[in-house]
Amino acid sequence: MTASEVASLLSLKSICVPAPEREVLGGYTGDLLSWVMGRAKPDDAWITIMSNQNIAAVAMLTDVSMVILAENVAPDAGVAELCEAKSINLFSSELPAYELCVKLEKLI
Repeated sequence: MTASEVASLLSLKSICVPAPEREVLGGYTGDLLSWVMGRAKPDDAWITIMSNQNIAAVAMLTDVSMVILAENVAPDAGVAELCEAKSINLFSSELPAYELCVKLEKLI
């Protein structure tokens, strides 16, 4: 399933979508960036409430397909532009991280 398909089915708000056809093969949820770096897998959808520019660095290092900001979290200033430049798909959702995880698991 692609990032754009996941976004549509989960009713995510698009913030930055430079690679909509990127495949999503799994998911990971976490907010401690060093923990995410060691555990998220390539092609995961990463669900977090972190909103600073470090999410772009972690997304690049882990090669996740998309970052989903849960609970209506908005990215800090400049994060969307950084994600666009690094081809990182960035979305947001009003749902809590747990509910996003449950819904994502049913999709993939």
